[in-house]
Amino acid sequence: MAVAFRGVSAAPLAGFEAAAPDGAVIGIIGENGAGKSRLLRLAAGVEQPSAGVVERSGEARWLGPDDALALAPAAVIAIDQSFARQDGLVRERAAVALDRRRRGGATILVSSHEEALLLRLSDEIWWLDNGKLAGRGDPAEILAAYRKHLAERLRAWGSTVSSPLAPRMRRGDGRAEVLSIATLGEDGRATSVWRSGELAVVKVRVRFSQAVADPVVGMLIRTRIGLNVYGTNTELERLKLGPVEAGDTLEVVFAFRCELCPQEYTLTAASHDPDGVWHDWLEDAVAFSVSDTRYTAGVANLRAQVSWTKG
Repeated sequence: MAVAFRGVSAAPLAGFEAAAPDGAVIGIIGENGAGKSRLLRLAAGVEQPSAGVVERSGEARWLGPDDALALAPAAVIAIDQSFARQDGLVRERAAVALDRRRRGGATILVSSHEEALLLRLSDEIWWLDNGKLAGRGDPAEILAAYRKHLAERLRAWGSTVSSPLAPRMRRGDGRAEVLSIATLGEDGRATSVWRSGELAVVKVRVRFSQAVADPVVGMLIRTRIGLNVYGTNTELERLKLGPVEAGDTLEVVFAFRCELCPQEYTLTAASHDPDGVWHDWLEDAVAFSVSDTRYTAGVANLRAQVSWTKG
């Protein structure tokens, strides 16, 4: 093996075991603090472990984030985020040089947050999580598992972050006031991130300062560049709210499957008359995001079922 970690400990790595063969590019992925940089510095001999042994078959070199992509010959080359700050031409030249080093028998460890780069360069992926090897193997399979992990982490984080009411524009005659717009996940908890496909809930609370014979409450989802994605209201859904009196408060709940592609969106909400006269209209009042375990293009996640035949 060109480089092997035998029971290596160096925080956050603890008892780390893995080995990489000659003539291979190993992509290293993981969240910040998972131990990627420490692993590469140990592989190159820049640092020494507090316990265990790092075995390597010859000379080793380490390239950091600010280093030039100078891929001089070495048995082990550790590249720590070095592609990130380079332009397209430099990266292409480096990819060619890296392949030459691989064919010459070198073992190359490449740490990066760029999935496309790792898919192109890597023969194998190592996924580090809190100093442990969470997975290793085929680049596409490990990156898919890592992407799912990140989507779950993002969805969990969304439940800890509030979505403040911050409309880009507010207008209306004042007969009602939209007090709040809440986004909830299928677990019933408030969230600023929905998982594509989960049951999503939007709650709009409206307080009326005057009597209104037939109020209508609606919502509209837009992309971050202002494209209308989906909108509905109580009139369209055949739900009659009125009449209401001054001082009344209504909470209207919209529930739907969030079949949207991963990106950022906004919610607009309003109270108005059936003829469209606004009581209170909050334009792009709340921002939210959608996460998924894989990339999908566009806005609507139609979840196509694909089949094929031959001949």
